[in-house]
Amino acid sequence: MRDISRLIVVLGLFCIFSAGILAQVYDVTKGPIAEAKAEEVRRAIRAVLPQYDNKADEEVIDRIIGKDKKGNDTFRRVYVGKQEDTLVGRAYVVVAPDGYSGNIEIMMGVSPDGRITGIEIVSHAETPGLGAKIVKEETWSGKGDGPGGLVGKTLANNLKVRKDGGEIDQITGATISPRAIVNAVREGLEFHRKEFPG
Repeated sequence: MRDISRLIVVLGLFCIFSAGILAQVYDVTKGPIAEAKAEEVRRAIRAVLPQYDNKADEEVIDRIIGKDKKGNDTFRRVYVGKQEDTLVGRAYVVVAPDGYSGNIEIMMGVSPDGRITGIEIVSHAETPGLGAKIVKEETWSGKGDGPGGLVGKTLANNLKVRKDGGEIDQITGATISPRAIVNAVREGLEFHRKEFPG
């Protein structure tokens, strides 16, 4: 009985010591982790908006976009880009819930007149082969402004992949991921028109 009590005390002390170490590691790493996430947001904003000179990641607007399962409001954070105090675009994240392997998070930029200025895949769980090409393909990266790309498009365009009768190119051999992205981007443009008319 005495051995069991001693073992319990030793294990208890070990758990307390381990918890203390983990708390210290968290305190040391939380700042750099938060800064790395903030830099990732800044990088995505730069990738999707025209040149701006304000701190777009700090000039934000939060808009209610729905309710969660508990009935609480859910928000979309909108980053505002300005050049010499003139609005050049807004950037925000849209989520494609119907990717091949789950959610695809997309930072999209939209000009004041509702035109796509760029998109950047922020996170995804698509397969390493065809599905993951969404990160590299210029149509999706925001650098492709050809007739089959998303850059420059508005709600006046037929925002569907070509396989569905639209005008947006899909990746050869992959349809599900591009379709999910196009649908999410179209929803993002509808959000922009509703929240920022004219």
